[in-house]
Formats: sequence, structure tokens, C-alpha cells
Amino acid sequence: MVHSPPRLRVRDVDIRVRPVQLRLPFKFGAVTLRACPQVFVRARITIDGGATANGHAAEMMVPKWFDKRVQRSHGDNVSDLALSLTSAREAYLAEAAETAFGLSDRCYQPLVAQAKAAGMTDLSAAYGPALLDRAILDAVCRALGVSVFDAMRGNLAGITDSTLAPDLRGFDWSAWLSRLAPLHQLQARHTVGMLDPLEPAQHSPDPHALPDDLASVIRRYGHRFFKIKLGGDPAQDLSRLADVLALLAREAPQARFSLDGNEQYGNPAALLALFEGMHNLPQLQRAPDALLYIEQPVPRDQSLDTHLPADLAPAPLLMDEADGRSDAFLLGRACGWRGVSSKSCKGLYKAFINRARCDAWNRDDPQPSPFFMSAEDLTCQAGLAVQQDLALASMLGLQHCERNGHHYVDGMAAYPADERAAFAAAHPDLYESASGHPRLRITQGAIAIDSLFGTGFASGVEPDWASTQDLSTAASHV
Repeated sequence: MVHSPPRLRVRDVDIRVRPVQLRLPFKFGAVTLRACPQVFVRARITIDGGATANGHAAEMMVPKWFDKRVQRSHGDNVSDLALSLTSAREAYLAEAAETAFGLSDRCYQPLVAQAKAAGMTDLSAAYGPALLDRAILDAVCRALGVSVFDAMRGNLAGITDSTLAPDLRGFDWSAWLSRLAPLHQLQARHTVGMLDPLEPAQHSPDPHALPDDLASVIRRYGHRFFKIKLGGDPAQDLSRLADVLALLAREAPQARFSLDGNEQYGNPAALLALFEGMHNLPQLQRAPDALLYIEQPVPRDQSLDTHLPADLAPAPLLMDEADGRSDAFLLGRACGWRGVSSKSCKGLYKAFINRARCDAWNRDDPQPSPFFMSAEDLTCQAGLAVQQDLALASMLGLQHCERNGHHYVDGMAAYPADERAAFAAAHPDLYESASGHPRLRITQGAIAIDSLFGTGFASGVEPDWASTQDLSTAASHV
């Protein structure tokens, strides 16, 4: 039994990509996503005592989420993420022996400063360290022969007072982590994109065909939780919302949902018109508690404005894109933000820190509307990415999590045959293969994740590195 966090050295880091083609266009905010690279990271470490292990992580390199500046192209966005990754690799390889968290804490601020000097956003700056941290934690778990769930509950990452959260100085991390109760099942909160049809255009004769429209999605998966995308025009958004809620009343009467503004409400008058219109929607007047929260309605650069009209909103406001800095949620608290998202691309240690902040604030200053976390998706793909994201949500105790990667991409259809077979065999509760290739298994709206509790960070399979491409090709896949 290991009782103290091991110190480690990073010996090597490989970074490769695969192209991903979406089967449906995914419109969120001002962008419509049709193709995107997925990055894979492999880190080799040596821990105290000489044990060596490899760990892995994967994530989509989504353009126009990390950086929405109009002067930056999709390719520019992906190139910035690639630079964030290579910079993190150089920094982590150069460090002396340290715990997994200590390494992250030591490298984070210099990497952010370096990225900012290169013109990157806070979210792009954090991307590389976020991937390296997951791969390194996976390697630590494998070197010690434990699951990530046991590793985090035992604080084997070595989380302690740090520059990442000076406001939590003196917090008893080991005691808090030991009380975490990971979930073995999560409800999938289905994303309703701005271009997604609500009703079927025609019946598909193929019983294994994936559903395109919302009604068919609900009938197939049994969802009870939803996330509805907004576009920034209050009249259009209210009309679309009324249509979606009418369908949910018919197909999923007990539905609960969140709204995602994707930073599209930079006009204060438009935001107030949206809030007023929502208060007047008959569906919300009948069931106001059905609306869980409103995610990131305003642009990130307006998110720390003290004039944010949070008190006029029909539900609590949740930070997503604005949560770029390590202290963003801390600063946002004073501006009216009640929630913050967990997203594996923003960093697993940031997620644990923000979860601890919620607990500490709710304990020390109880309010009628408590501070909270949500689990949001970056179109995580079947395999390593979605499994690690689900594990993170489970450890944080988040009972429902947004899932859309399985909807916009056809599971593992494009993966090598051996890799498909390996994931299907290692994680039969998580995937079904009736179509001939693994797809995320969702039953009565829920995802079972018992198979993620084995050794390592939520995966019994390594990616097929022979099928990946050099990182330099990433920008060509958007």
C-alpha cells in the first residue's frame, strides 16, 4: 500500500494526432464544426524506486472555442494548441523530480506567461499542461498499480498548497480527497446544437443508424438531461427554446436542461431581453426548476464585469470559456457567477481546485443559491478522451455530464480494427457494437462506467500509435 505521493521524472513525451470527421455539422456560438484533429499524448515517467511506466491522454483540438478572435483562423487556433503542447513537453522534461501535482504547479505559471507572450488566450495556454497532467497521472497510476479513483482519494498526485490556489492555503486536501465518493453511473446531458433538427425528416430503415433529430435521440437513448445552445439573438433563441421545450414536454416530460450562450450575448440589452423573455415563457413558468443554469452567456472578456446582471437571470450563471485563468472562478464569485464547468481540456487539477472552492464557500458562507460545478463536453471522442472525462466527472461527484461526441461522430467507425476490438473487450459496459463498431452505450439516459475503475486513468487500452500522424499535420485537419 502506497501512503505518500511519489516523486517522478518525465523521461519522454510523444504527441500525435488523428483527423476526425463529424457525421453532422455541429453549430455552437459563431462556428460550425465539421472536422477536427484529435491529439494523443504519451508520457513516459520514472518514479521513486525506479519503476517506469507510460501514461496517455487524448483531446479534440477544437477551433473557435479556446480562441474566438475573428482575426484568428481555424488553423491558427489549432497551431496555438500544438504550440501549447510542445511548450509543455519541453517544460515538463526539463524539471527535476517532483510529485505529479508539484510538477504541474511548478510549470503552470511560466507556461501561461510564455503562451501569453506568444499571443495565446488563457484557455489555449492551459491546453498543453492539461494534457500532460492527465498522461502523467495515468503513468503514475500504472507504475503504482492503482486506479485513478484510488490515486486521487489517496492524494497520490500530491495536491497541497500551491500557486494555483493561494486562496485555499491551509486547506486539508488529503482529508477532502479521501471523502470523495466516485459515481459508477452518470446521466448523459444531451447537447441540442443550433442546427440539429427537432423532428425526423424521414424514417431510416437501418435499425443501427444513429439518430439525427432530437425526438429520435430521446427515443433511442432515454435522455432526461439536455443542454440547449443559444445563438445571441434573443427573439430567435426564445423561439427555438420554446420549440425545444414543447418537444421535451412530449418526449421527456421530466426533463431538466441547461442553456449555453457560448459567449454570444455581448450586448447587455440583448441579454436582458433574453432573461425577460425566458421569465415569460409558459414552459418555464410552469416548471421553473427544470432550468438548471445558464452557461457563459457573455464573452469571456466581459465576465468579470461587476455589472453582470446575474440577479435578473432565471437561473444561476455558470462560467465556461471565462474560466481560463487559475483564479477565474475566484474572481467571478464577486461578479455573480455561481457555477463553473469541469472540462478535462482545462485541466484536471483546476477541476479539483474549483470543486474544493465550491465546498469551502458553501460551508463558510451558505447562500440560497449554492456554488456548484457542472461537467461540460469538448466533443470528447470514444476511447481515451471520453473515458478520462467521464472519470473526472465521476470523481467530482457530478451526476450528469454533457455528452455530444457520440452524437456528432459515429463512435469508433474510423479507428483501426484491433483498437476497436480492444476497447469493446475492455469496456463492455461503456460501448455497444451492434453496428459493427463500438459506440457509446447510453441506457435510459445513463452511462455505466464500472470498467473505468481498473488500473490507470480510466482505460484498459492504449491508443494505436501506428495509426496517428505527426503533430505538424494538425492544422490541416480543420
